[in-house]
Amino acid sequence: MPFSRAIMNTALPTTSLGLKVFFIGGEDLKAHLTTFHTQMMLTGVSDVVYCKMLMGTLSSAMFEWFVSFPDGNITNFDQFATLFGEQYLVKKAPTRISYDVFDVKQYQG
Repeated sequence: MPFSRAIMNTALPTTSLGLKVFFIGGEDLKAHLTTFHTQMMLTGVSDVVYCKMLMGTLSSAMFEWFVSFPDGNITNFDQFATLFGEQYLVKKAPTRISYDVFDVKQYQG
């Protein structure tokens, strides 16, 4: 598991945190992290719990990306969120800009 020993040894709260966000890879990363962070702030839990709970929001390819890190690589939430953002930006298609339409051509017929 990519989390440090300190993160792995910390128990999650016994009460349900009830997160309702999941990230597959096609969603807006900033919106996902903002929603996640807002829900976590309301619980008053530690940085370590943030890490474990963010891991639980990852689905399919994003989870496979996460488990590909070496053991003990992730030591805090800020680092995890930064790595998450960097991975997502690599996969994200570039945003279209209005002047992109200047290259559009219509052929006869």
